[in-house]
Amino acid sequence: MPIKPHNTVLSCLILSTLSGLAQAEPIELDALVVSSTRTGTSKADTPQVVTVITREQIEQQLATTSDSSQVLSNLLPAYAPNRQKLTNSGESFRGRDPLLLIDGVPQSNPLRDAGRAGHTIDLSMVERIEVIHGANAIHGLGATGGIINFITRRPTSPKLTQHASVQLTMPTDEFSGETLSPKFTYRAEGIAGDFDYLAGVSAESQGMFLDANGDYVGVDNTQGDLMDSKTYDAFAKLGYWIDDDQNVEVEVNRYVTQGEMNYVSVTGDRDAGIATTSARGVPEGVAPSNTALTASVKYQHDNLNGMVFSAQAYSQQFEGRFGATLTNTFQDESIAPKGTLYDQSQTESDKVGAKLTLSKDNLFNIGLKLTGGFDVLQDTTQQVLVLTNRTWVPETTYNNYAPFLQAEYAPMESIILHGGVRYEHAELEVDEFQTLASANGVTVGAGKPSFSDTLFNAGVVVKPLSWLNLFANYSEGFGMPDVGRVLRGINQPDQDVDTFLNLQPILTDNTEVGFRIDWMPVSFEMSYYQSNSDLGSRLESIDNIYYVQRQKTEIDGYEATLGWQAHENHYLKLAYARVNGEYDSDDDGSVDTKLSGLNISPNRIIANWNANWSDKLNSTLQISHSFDRSFDNPTYEFSGYTLVDASMGYQLSVGQLSLGIANLFNEDYITYYSQSALANDERYFKGRGRTITLGYSVDF
Repeated sequence: MPIKPHNTVLSCLILSTLSGLAQAEPIELDALVVSSTRTGTSKADTPQVVTVITREQIEQQLATTSDSSQVLSNLLPAYAPNRQKLTNSGESFRGRDPLLLIDGVPQSNPLRDAGRAGHTIDLSMVERIEVIHGANAIHGLGATGGIINFITRRPTSPKLTQHASVQLTMPTDEFSGETLSPKFTYRAEGIAGDFDYLAGVSAESQGMFLDANGDYVGVDNTQGDLMDSKTYDAFAKLGYWIDDDQNVEVEVNRYVTQGEMNYVSVTGDRDAGIATTSARGVPEGVAPSNTALTASVKYQHDNLNGMVFSAQAYSQQFEGRFGATLTNTFQDESIAPKGTLYDQSQTESDKVGAKLTLSKDNLFNIGLKLTGGFDVLQDTTQQVLVLTNRTWVPETTYNNYAPFLQAEYAPMESIILHGGVRYEHAELEVDEFQTLASANGVTVGAGKPSFSDTLFNAGVVVKPLSWLNLFANYSEGFGMPDVGRVLRGINQPDQDVDTFLNLQPILTDNTEVGFRIDWMPVSFEMSYYQSNSDLGSRLESIDNIYYVQRQKTEIDGYEATLGWQAHENHYLKLAYARVNGEYDSDDDGSVDTKLSGLNISPNRIIANWNANWSDKLNSTLQISHSFDRSFDNPTYEFSGYTLVDASMGYQLSVGQLSLGIANLFNEDYITYYSQSALANDERYFKGRGRTITLGYSVDF
């Protein structure tokens, strides 16, 4: 039976076909409709930088790493270097926090950002990743740095097809059971009558990482680690076609990562240049973990009286558990003598929401396209202390509704005007609570502070020549500060939630200008942006606990991407991102101090060479360089480093073999986070040394 003419299915079919072509990254990808814009705009017609990471690119990255945030860092130079840990705190995008989504369902938890949103789905379940650069409000709360939307797979064959793969990652210096990381993936999909279905499972056991000298990389027993852990993911999607224009789709994803608790960290010496390592031992407490259950149901009608209508209802349940620590923050002499009380926290967040979108093209036959919608969200979040059953962050409920209207008008073929408005109304509900003893055990009065704001965006795309595209854009993003960190930090009596200044929202203005050149065999895109917030949100580490500082912040930078189809079988790509950021340290209304690495990434350049040597043999070579960066705080100083990855695939008569080598030249380096974000002996981590990954996959 032929596949139904749904635009998402067609997009996946295009991508599936492209992945078999010799060109690793054809320029024709610009014609793709970017669903994350919610307006059905093609990539070439958007007035800001949009990146579409294809399935082929994901597969190339998975040949060397299974870490989803590592994949983002490898392909997006404006994304901060990956920490190689379970946490992705500090992994900023254009110097601010991105909103992570799975098929439009928010994964980020801005009320109490646990820094775990980068690990809620296995990339084997993902078809492509759509990235909108810069602050915007099209999906509501949290996108002050941009949007990263993981679009899951859809069935593309009218018959039952199955896929199985096995993979083994190991360091090149030691082949022991402690350092091996096996992974297994299985997927089945197909179409039966008016139904289409897809189900997949993956399981991975990660061993210990070695640095370039063959020593164990330090395990992060507090924040959580990917080393010495097990990960499981189960994904299911079922669609029903009412007719050729109407479709109902249900999907569920269950993701679990949990530490094995076989190693403890051995504290390093930052001043002496001695990195933290690991040794056999059982950490205190229970294992750090990530658990996420994402579910949604979506109805779409592609021809509702000439309009496109979609309605989505969703939920996400998330638990992020950290490791036990003896920090001063957790001490309470009513429970145990000071300095002896271990405890560990767990962030819990439950979201339910809905999105309605209605779009009409060529309205009044004048080239006007209008897209309207209405979003609602309820997010209930708290942070508890697991071992002593205390509340660190009280249960906080965020209620939000937001109608929006977006317009796209082409007065002539060479000009496209964009504009939109979104009204955000949000209310926080917090009951009376008591802070921990370390915050003086004060009672904080209940409150229901509410915020309303109207957010605007406007953009223009001009095409003076068939190969030249100029664009400019202004957009506003809406976010909350990390409410949990703000509330748990209150240490003065007679405070209440309604009047506490630090709960005011983050409003971020993003302006951007740039151009695109599509002149076969060369493509080039460059943009300059500014991202400003009068009352921003900056993280600062005090006694190994992050606190929110509400200060004016200004960030600017530029991005450039050059692609060259040097030969029909060879594609070269060079991408560069430069970012600068400052904040107002003395509250005089003028920024004066550089942001640290906890809030901003280094300048980075990434080069890729994708080659198809024959119908059976292909290869990828990737070079990533992070440049030195200095800070006003002399404690932080980043010495840049260069990482080289290589992979190849060979098509057998049955199945395909893959070989990947990460950190090909065994670069010995301290991670960006450990150098520039946190002056701490316990988390002075080296990066992973050279590894080799062998894989075999088969479709049947």
